[in-house]
This record gives sequence, structure tokens and C-alpha cells, in this order.
Amino acid sequence: MTSIDVFYQGEGIREIAHFEATPDQTFAAIKIAIIEKHGLDKETLIYLEDRDEPMDERSLVRDRAGQSAIKAHLHRCRHVAVAITFNGETVHHRFGPSTTVERVKTWAAEKKFGMTPQEAGEHVLQIAGTKDRPDPGTHLGTIASCPACKVAFDLVPNERING
Repeated sequence: MTSIDVFYQGEGIREIAHFEATPDQTFAAIKIAIIEKHGLDKETLIYLEDRDEPMDERSLVRDRAGQSAIKAHLHRCRHVAVAITFNGETVHHRFGPSTTVERVKTWAAEKKFGMTPQEAGEHVLQIAGTKDRPDPGTHLGTIASCPACKVAFDLVPNERING
């Protein structure tokens, strides 16, 4: 294996970007390269997707790559405070900035609002006060900025097209 693909999002980086790493690179080296490329703050941390805690930056890429590429997120916030409103009820939770919108939606819809997986599948998260419905794979940190480190969503029915 000569290189490992690192796909990432981050604070101010909503679209998925790509970095090609060598198996022996540390996450610290990757973080520095991405910080320099995008002009991010030096206090930025690196996370693996859907993880609540930042990476041990001494870890080698090859130890985390497994069979596929690495999905990462870079952000200054250690956690994002999330509020989700549905039918007049609001629930709150803190997630890591690398948490996907899909994971947040599943948590809220199924665990907090008691929906079945099928019912949850018919709903999406929409940023409160907007018509913006982030893709399910979007990391929370692309929506939340530092120092606020928070985002509010409405859980709404997905638009249906009858044809």
C-alpha cells in the first residue's frame, strides 16, 4: 500500500476534500498539512468520522485505515451542542464535530422521539430558521462554528415527489 486516501471536512470546509497520506504519516502531520492548505487555526483538532473524541495525533495512518479510506474532520470545537425540535418538543445533546447529520437524526428520531426506523427514514434534519437540509453524510462541524459550537435543527418530513 503506497498511499491512503483521507477524505475530510472541517470548520469552514463543507464540501468533502481529499488528502493523500502515506501509511507511516502521523495524524499530526496530516493535520498540519490540512491546516496550512485551508488556513485553519493552529488550535484545530482532528477527529475520525462519528467519533466524539479527537485523535491521538501520534497515531499512524496505517493503524486506522483498515480496508478503506479514512474519513476525518478538523475543528476547534471539542463538542457541538445540538438542539432538535419536532412537534413542539426540543431535545438536546452534545456530539463530536465529526458526527454525521444522519447519526444525529437517527438518535433524535428513534431514541428521543420514538419513531420506528421506517418513520425516521421519512424525515430529515433542517437547520432551524432556514430551508437548508444538509446531506446525511455532512459532519456537524461544517455547520457549527467556533466559539459558539452549537447548531439547532428541526426534524421535518422529507419532501415527497408524486408522479
